[in-house]
Amino acid sequence: MSAEQGQAESERDRPIRCLVAKVGLDGHDRGAHVISRAFRDAGFEVIYSGLHRAPEDIVQAAVQEDVDVVGISILSGAHNTLVPKVVEGLAEYGALADTLVLLGGIVPDGDAKRLKEAGVAEVFGPGTPMSETVQFVRENVPTRR
Repeated sequence: MSAEQGQAESERDRPIRCLVAKVGLDGHDRGAHVISRAFRDAGFEVIYSGLHRAPEDIVQAAVQEDVDVVGISILSGAHNTLVPKVVEGLAEYGALADTLVLLGGIVPDGDAKRLKEAGVAEVFGPGTPMSETVQFVRENVPTRR
């Protein structure tokens, strides 16, 4: 087996690493805890940011922890301002291509479309089955370079 094949094999065997993040002044974290537990139960490694994080804090944590997925939970209505800052920060570090960015919360369809155009892979609203979110991650997590 070549070194490249060994690297690719070890990357596939590595658990998916997820950062579940609460950005801004949103203090509602029940959904973040629920998705964190669902990801953990699916075999993912989960890091929870805690409440009231700035976009820059989330970017730093994602880069330092070398995560595959950043799941942002937001209910404050500030998604159009805060989420693009996270995406832009990941891009500045060259981490966006290797990081699946997800958004959970109450996001109008028009806003979801713009956020997807800005780099968010998917937006999950209230009532989305956990199995659907886990399956989306498994099917769409970027292959590491």
